[in-house]
Amino acid sequence: MKHTRFMETALGLIEISEIDGFVTELFFAKNTQKTADGSQTPVLKEAERQITEYLSGKRKVFDLPLVADGTDFQKVIWEALRKISYGETRSYKQVAEMIGKPKASRAVGMANNKNPILIVTPCHRVIGANGKLVGYAAGLAVKEKLLKLEQAHANS
Repeated sequence: MKHTRFMETALGLIEISEIDGFVTELFFAKNTQKTADGSQTPVLKEAERQITEYLSGKRKVFDLPLVADGTDFQKVIWEALRKISYGETRSYKQVAEMIGKPKASRAVGMANNKNPILIVTPCHRVIGANGKLVGYAAGLAVKEKLLKLEQAHANS
């Protein structure tokens, strides 16, 4: 059974979903009409705690059970994204190189676009080859705020 919670943050409303003890979705809710089921499972409670710690600059690494629905290739990309250290960025090409497919920059971009667990799977840490911020499901302003948050707390 799917359980969903919303949490208000300075960056916007975050929706977190869990199925069978695993976080399956975490994203910025575009629809402000809350459809949460009101349950507060241990996994959802822990996810909220860790996101709150992250947004306050206290948490740099997440420790949550994750299951993301995607292709095998997307899952490889998402795993690679979780290896990008807090406060650091990589280009799409660098992520493609991380997985041993240096010509797969566009495919990396498409996998980033389909990432169902934002922040925890840090697709916001992937930038254009020229160092510019490109593409983010929650918008470039949120991506910029997440990167600035991490840069401000990277050495603390």
